[in-house]
Amino acid sequence: MSRPPNRGPSRGGPARRSGPPRRNGPPRFIPPPRPPEPVDAGKQKEEAIELEGTIAAVLAGTMFRVKLRNGHEVLAHISGKMRKKFIRLVIGDAVKIEMSPYDMDKARIVYRIG
Repeated sequence: MSRPPNRGPSRGGPARRSGPPRRNGPPRFIPPPRPPEPVDAGKQKEEAIELEGTIAAVLAGTMFRVKLRNGHEVLAHISGKMRKKFIRLVIGDAVKIEMSPYDMDKARIVYRIG
């Protein structure tokens, strides 16, 4: 009688392992952990600019037109925490916003003052 071909663990054969076979010898090389990078390096993250303004218009998709105290108007959206807590904003509300120094036309509303 001839034996059926070995088809893996379901036929009682040895379990198959993925990857190349493991040789006996020293363990694999694991590099040491990297030291933390200095904070004051050239790649420091830019800080957000915080300003105050009032809601001038309510737009679609939870977007707002905010008039700043210096006279400029920016397009702003609600931050995630305000969205999560269902903070409602209407025209005339004073708000605190954060702006990126790279794009001064867009902002994020982070706090409703009144």
